[in-house]
Amino acid sequence: MEFYIPAKIYHEDGAVLKHSSEIASLGRKALIITGRSSAVKTGALDDIIKALEDNNTGYILYDKIEENPSVSTIMDAAGIGRSQGADFVIGAGGGSPMDAAKAVALMVQNRDTSEDVLYKPLKLKALPVVEIPTTCGTGSEVTPYAILTRDDIKTKQSISHKIYPVLACIDAKYMENAPVSLVVNTAIDALGHLAESYFNANATGYSRMASIYGMEKWAANRGMVEAGEFTKDNYNQLLFASTLAGMAISHTGTSLPHGLSYYLTYNKGIPHGKAVGIFLPGYLAFMEKNSMPGYKEAVAKMGFKDTMDFAGFIKKCLPDVCITNDDAENMVNEIMQNPKKLLSVPFKTREEDIRDIINYYR
Repeated sequence: MEFYIPAKIYHEDGAVLKHSSEIASLGRKALIITGRSSAVKTGALDDIIKALEDNNTGYILYDKIEENPSVSTIMDAAGIGRSQGADFVIGAGGGSPMDAAKAVALMVQNRDTSEDVLYKPLKLKALPVVEIPTTCGTGSEVTPYAILTRDDIKTKQSISHKIYPVLACIDAKYMENAPVSLVVNTAIDALGHLAESYFNANATGYSRMASIYGMEKWAANRGMVEAGEFTKDNYNQLLFASTLAGMAISHTGTSLPHGLSYYLTYNKGIPHGKAVGIFLPGYLAFMEKNSMPGYKEAVAKMGFKDTMDFAGFIKKCLPDVCITNDDAENMVNEIMQNPKKLLSVPFKTREEDIRDIINYYR
């Protein structure tokens, strides 16, 4: 077994300002990667700028990261970082800016390369990356993954390089003004990470340690996710569960629900967490059908009585998504051509099994 999480994590009130000198010590000029508004509305950007200015560290702001960032956006940001001499990167926001920060850090460091290297199995270094999450879903603050939109193949795909953040600053105050739908969707994304890492061919005792503890923390907040009502303590626990889930998937990767979700996100604009969530009941039913060891215990750890209880929760939290027969067949075909996702499943998976997982929601 192996367990490796090199990111240094601070989870506390005022984390960014308390550890401003450590952030600033990573370089002379930071490239701050954010979306257009979330880092501003949450106050994260103000804290980052103050932390850097208090330590006389320069910075460049790139605030054009869209949801599900594209390769072209990465190259645009990297071009600015290259031309202005950035030597470390700070990602602030949800999974999109945090994933983008890793890819940008790679491309700024390797300034004489083109976007082609993002998806080539090369050994390349990246600039140091700091991650500051403002949602409770992706766990990108500890994972090595950077999932981008690839218009050339019309889907989402993680880059070929593993880029672990060196530092993560987690503060619940950045979630206090988040829309309820965003919190629910991202919380369900974290639940997907926990389930998909536990029910995974690559799972080990170490990865399941993170999964199980994350499930327990997540389960304590199930009622709040269902009701859409949150306190600061709920935000802290959901952030903790999300980070634990990120640790788990760092060692196992995700599985079929994530693989299926990419089609809906790319082709129908369904938010990532929601797109993952609608395939989770079918995936759990597939585990139950195959008598997966530890199935009942894991479902209970997540706070559910059984598969039907889990499915009812998903139906209540996530409004219906129309999946046509053509959509279903396209998803089946995509997954059957994705050996990495198929190999993550603990059992041999056939086309009819994929259809069953999709149809469980429909």
